[in-house]
Amino acid sequence: MAERLVIISDMWGSKKGLWITSYLGYLQQYFNITFYDSQQLANLKLPVNTEENIHNAFMNGGIDTAVAHLLKKEKEPAHYLCFSIGGAIAWKAGIQGLPMKSFYAVSSTRVRSEDEKPNCEIRLIFGDNDIYRPKTAWYEKMKINPELIEGFGHHMYTDDKIIQKVCLDLLNTVTHKADKSNTKKEKAV
Repeated sequence: MAERLVIISDMWGSKKGLWITSYLGYLQQYFNITFYDSQQLANLKLPVNTEENIHNAFMNGGIDTAVAHLLKKEKEPAHYLCFSIGGAIAWKAGIQGLPMKSFYAVSSTRVRSEDEKPNCEIRLIFGDNDIYRPKTAWYEKMKINPELIEGFGHHMYTDDKIIQKVCLDLLNTVTHKADKSNTKKEKAV
């Protein structure tokens, strides 16, 4: 039976998310996927969808609304793959009890203001040119190993090389865990 994977979009949701189809196309053969558009989770209904308007809507209650909706919708443990603001939503939900097997976020700059973390395996990747990525002191405080990808900025998750890397990382995480559990079963026999 396939592992569950919940994917949460960046702040643009599916409006500018053609790149997300690359993730879905590759991962759907290995995971049972649930996709959330972060704008829909947050109930954003903006007359003008500028970057500034969307950002302000998320900062002024949208993230909290999205967290509440995610907590209502997701009751079973799953792996989480999140992009930008989607990472902040899942992170906060994880702190509030969202059942997570693992958390993998790409360019999730809002997590840098958190002082608690979800109780699961956490992997954060950022481009080294993303000026809003967490500082070294934050990683040390949170006991998380930083992963910086040289030559990339905030929107690196739309790049084919990063898409391939993230998908492979997720598959390795799940297959590695499966290998460990099979080894434990064999030893028990």
